[in-house]
Amino acid sequence: MVCRRPVRMLVLLLLFAGLGGCSSTSAQDSGGPLPPEQAAYDVFHYDLDVTVDPARERIEGTVDVRAVVEAPLEVLVLNLDRRLSVRQAWEIGAQDTRRSVERKDGRNELWIDLGRSYAAGDTLHARVAYKGRPRVAPNPPWDGGLTWGETPAGAPWIATSCQTEGADLWWPVKDHPSDEPDSMDLAFTVPDSLVAASNGRLRSVERASDSTETYRWHVSTPINTYNVTLNAAPYVSLDTTYTSTSGDAVPVAAYVLPSDSARAARALPDFLDQVRFLEETLGPYPPRADKYGLAQSPFLGMEHQSLIAYGHDFTPGGLGYGASFDALHFHELAHEWYGNLVTVRDWKDFWLHEGTATYLEALYAEARRGESAYHGRIDDFRQAMTGGTPIARRDPTSAEDIYHGDVYNRGALALHTLRHVVGEEALRTILRRFAYPDGPVRDGETPFRNVTTAEFIRLAESVSGRSLDAFFEVYLYRDTLPVLETSRADGRLQLRWTHTGEATFEVPVPVRVADSTRRVSMTGGEGRLSVPADAGVAVDPAGWVLRRQ
Repeated sequence: MVCRRPVRMLVLLLLFAGLGGCSSTSAQDSGGPLPPEQAAYDVFHYDLDVTVDPARERIEGTVDVRAVVEAPLEVLVLNLDRRLSVRQAWEIGAQDTRRSVERKDGRNELWIDLGRSYAAGDTLHARVAYKGRPRVAPNPPWDGGLTWGETPAGAPWIATSCQTEGADLWWPVKDHPSDEPDSMDLAFTVPDSLVAASNGRLRSVERASDSTETYRWHVSTPINTYNVTLNAAPYVSLDTTYTSTSGDAVPVAAYVLPSDSARAARALPDFLDQVRFLEETLGPYPPRADKYGLAQSPFLGMEHQSLIAYGHDFTPGGLGYGASFDALHFHELAHEWYGNLVTVRDWKDFWLHEGTATYLEALYAEARRGESAYHGRIDDFRQAMTGGTPIARRDPTSAEDIYHGDVYNRGALALHTLRHVVGEEALRTILRRFAYPDGPVRDGETPFRNVTTAEFIRLAESVSGRSLDAFFEVYLYRDTLPVLETSRADGRLQLRWTHTGEATFEVPVPVRVADSTRRVSMTGGEGRLSVPADAGVAVDPAGWVLRRQ
């Protein structure tokens, strides 16, 4: 997701109630501790079929859930916003059997009685029919739901956004980032004046006698449920093909409003140049088996897998700073790797999505305009950072509890300093191998998976050959940033790290003496450098080290 600026400052008013697990998480908050009833099954496929009524701002649909049972199970617990009502639920088998559904008071849960006990290893297939008027997004994409907008020509313009709130705002689902289905089928029925764009590949468009059309999409790769999307408008599709670094021919489909099609067509080559840069930096475009897709949206943006929601104007910028490229598109595209290919198992590690996507903006600026452009982006992140809140947690947390601006800015700056510590080549190796851990891609395989901060640290240590526990402890898990104390006397510059808790913080410090820059080792958190009495001294003049100023 993009963060809202000016100057990259996220302003979120998430006035939601409840944190924690299935028994207390509100319908407008995703994740938290996974309750045993949901830990007991693993979804491998969803089949979602939704009819959209723009005039009444209502939806009606069914979802089929196919799952492998991991532990004895007698009840299927799904999440669904209480604004939406359940018509029926079935257990699908030799004989389709209706099952009772209980809605816990004030909670976003459906408790479906399965009528028998499933054992570990069994396969479960259930169907839920539901309908209603879904939550209208108060401030998409940061405060999400359904957006029922209008195009400049007055036609319906519909889009979903639900990253921190969860997909249960508009369909029944196991709402937790740890459970990604291996594949998904999506069908959207809309008035025939509209086009329904979604994730995956378009398999068919079926016209009905009631002036509606049904668009059927298939997602062939794992997908996080918050990335499942519906975009409906009188779109035109700009179609071409992109050749991936893997050698695969990737379908390209940009769904844009007719009035903006000429500008979108001019921007598309630059967008594909961004794809090329990220492939060369991180590895092949992850959902290449489906498509590179973009849907023009009535809000700023979101990283919906294989169909980026894009609400900028097809010109450079888009994120509140003077980028020479379309930074909004780039940020959401970067999430195809960090966010969609690798998805955090729990929101406590959310910085891996947003901090990395933000840092990659700086790397792209460097590739286009050189070192000064890179440091310009880093300075922008530094100005926007508050530095007073941890950006990672040790215990499971909800999306609401971790989502703030420093997840972007402090996360990016931590990677910037990691580059200083381990070297540029090592950092690039870390970023690439975390996306594609087994080296070159073979036979078109792509390792979609859930990840943790601990796994990232282990890889960083393996690549760099050094312990980084204290580095990540201080930069990710502590409230405040470290302080660098300096003193100069008798021809010696003394440096000491403080406010690092119990961690022995040894990040080296660059110091410029006259016209020469030295790298001062900070063994045990302290360092010293001999300097001539009349020499000019500047500590970390290029701003490589993240610290409290």
